[in-house]
Formats: sequence, structure tokens, C-alpha cells
Amino acid sequence: MRPIILKCPSCDGDLTVNRLKCPDCAITIDGEFSQPALLKLAPAQIDFVEVFVKNRGIIREVERELGVSYPTVRARLDDVIRALGYPGKAAAEDGSVDETAPRRRTVLADLKAGKLSPEEALAALNESRDQKD
Repeated sequence: MRPIILKCPSCDGDLTVNRLKCPDCAITIDGEFSQPALLKLAPAQIDFVEVFVKNRGIIREVERELGVSYPTVRARLDDVIRALGYPGKAAAEDGSVDETAPRRRTVLADLKAGKLSPEEALAALNESRDQKD
């Protein structure tokens, strides 16, 4: 059986499911059916969810299997949460989303990797905060 195609090969639009068929009794049901939210994730996000579930949500095990750091696992998890339509960890109490959170993660990762000095990182974090206000 071929994998389901979720995007139109011509225009990249979302495809809808219009027919369901039982392979055992051959009954066919026509209509318009919505896709589960998980199928709307990008392939890389689906791969991450599979690893996350396989490891029972134990972030240390996910880190080890993917060869990434804790902040990277959390960032990918937050991306999946937002892609499913839920507010990520960066959501404020009023329900708004802090748009600077991904930038802060990038700055902190660059600091850890030695790409930025502490002073440069502080300046970049202050710049992100100022843009939010």
C-alpha cells in the first residue's frame, strides 16, 4: 500500500479525503472527511513524534536517540504543539504567544556553541525584548 499523499502535487494545496474503502468487504463510503491533526504535521515533525512516543516522552532518551540537546528537544516539541494548534510553552497567561521565544533559543544556542560572546548574546536578547515591547 502506498503512503497517503497530503499535499496536491500540482499546487501544494491540502488534499481532502473523499472516499473510504474496506479491504475486507469492499464497502466504499463517499463523502468529505477531515484528516487527523497529526497527519497535518511536516514529515520531520511526524518523525519526532514517533521518537518521542517510542521513548515514552522521556526527554533524556529522545536526546540520546536523536543526538540533540535538551533545549533542541523542547523546541521541537513546542513546534509540534503549535503545529497541532495548541499554544506552546511560550504562551503568556493571557493566551498570547511570545514571538521572541524562538529567537531567544537561537541566541542561547549560539552562545553555548561559542558563536557569540556573553556580551553579544545579552545585546541580542535585549534587542529581542525591545522589539516585543
